[in-house]
Amino acid sequence: MKISSHEDLEVFQMAFRTALEIFELTRTFPRTEQYSLTDQIRRSSRSVCANMAEAFRKRYYPKFFFAKIIDCEGEAAETQVWIKFALSHQYLDKKKADELNQAYDILIRKLIVMRNNADKWSLNH
Repeated sequence: MKISSHEDLEVFQMAFRTALEIFELTRTFPRTEQYSLTDQIRRSSRSVCANMAEAFRKRYYPKFFFAKIIDCEGEAAETQVWIKFALSHQYLDKKKADELNQAYDILIRKLIVMRNNADKWSLNH
């Protein structure tokens, strides 16, 4: 299958689905968390997708692609921290937190593969 858009990437699709799930789950978080935990976890989960789209479009510049993939990894790891806080405050049950963390572990592994093979993604190779 030819990949012509970031939306064709399995890793993007997974990140997008997980970000949508996080959005739905955070609807049940207390209002006192609206401008802190809720905003932060929504922002970081969405940022994985946004940075991936930007990385895909910067494939002409391998160093920029590499840097944006690292940004994706960082945002995914940050999202895992917010999941841990949500679990600690009992806004998420352990099963759901584990599922989300596992999804981000898989995403991070896929991003590491992309980062380690950045030259293969370059449009200049």
